[in-house]
Amino acid sequence: MSEEKKTRPKVPEGKSRYVVTRQMEANDKGFVGYETIWEEFHKEVKYETPKRP
Repeated sequence: MSEEKKTRPKVPEGKSRYVVTRQMEANDKGFVGYETIWEEFHKEVKYETPKRP
């Protein structure tokens, strides 16, 4: 067998409505991970205590 290092094919960036997925670089063991970036789809509003009657 050859001592050539195996390589993964480059995967295009995946995009959907709220998520972007990118392929990361291979580490020294050859593991290729994926980075997931979420866009927020809920608006966070500061809580205010209700007025007393």
